[in-house]
Parts: sequence; structure tokens; C-alpha cells
Amino acid sequence: MTDSSDTGTRRFITWMSVALLVIAADQATKWAIIEWVQLYGKIPLNSFMNLTHQRNTGAAFSFLADAGGWQRWFFVVLATVVSGVIVGWLWQSRKQGAVLLMAGLGLVLGGAVGNLIDRARLGYVTDFIQVWFGSWAFPSFNVADAAISVGAALLIIDALFLSRSGPAVGVGR
Repeated sequence: MTDSSDTGTRRFITWMSVALLVIAADQATKWAIIEWVQLYGKIPLNSFMNLTHQRNTGAAFSFLADAGGWQRWFFVVLATVVSGVIVGWLWQSRKQGAVLLMAGLGLVLGGAVGNLIDRARLGYVTDFIQVWFGSWAFPSFNVADAAISVGAALLIIDALFLSRSGPAVGVGR
């Protein structure tokens, strides 16, 4: 018979390991792109996807990319705080067994730290996946961005359909 604290600790370690795998995959793919694809170069993979080498000094969709440099440290601090909150949330949730919640948190954490490493080390995030729909191109992204998006979707699904606590009604509930 296993102690519930052992089970909770194993869950926490499992989802922290998922975050570490996302970080490793993100950093490895970004390294490969920087090494093997010329800046702003493109390698077509098929009729709707390219590998490209882009630098994003802003946030999602290049938000604040032309802000003059202060945004680098703003995003570093923001990602550090959010990552700390997520680690605390994972720790608090470890005994609940909420797989979708913890998977979402692990993916978002890994993605946030993957992009945080780039931003702190390089001053920008390397993006390299470009998807086309006809003549429309989705903004380039990377493994960390994909993990954040999938993780956020899992968190939304958990909140809407699986969360054990109902919506808060009124202040102080």
C-alpha cells in the first residue's frame, strides 16, 4: 500500500519531468535551427509548412517586438513569476489526481521556461515553424509555443468540464 504523500510526490515529479522534456525538446530544436537554417531562410516541408529561422523580440504574434528593448526584461520577470506560480500550483494539486490540469500546467511550465531561457540568454525567442493556409501564414512559432498552446487548451477543458469546484458565486466564496 502506498502512502498518499508518496503518490502525490510521484505525480509532481512526473509533471515536472514533462516540463523538463518540453524544455529539452524546445532548446534542442532551436539549437538545430540556429545552426542549420540561415536567419530568415525557409525550408519547405510540404505544401502548408516550412521550417524557417525567425527572431521574435516580442511576445505572442510579435506583440511589443518594436518596444525598444525594455520588453525583454519585462517578459523575463513575467515568465519567471508565472513559472513560480505554476510550480506552486502543481505542488498544491499533486494529491488531487487531476491529470488534465497537471498535464496542462506541466506543458505551460515547460514552454514558458523554454522561451524564458532564450529571452534571458539571447534577448529574443527563436521561432521556426511556419504554417500556411492558402496565401495566409500563421505567425512562426516553436516547440515551447506549441506546448503552451496545448497546455492552455487542457487547462480550459479542465476548468470548463472537469474541475471539481464549481464556479465561484459572489465575493468571499
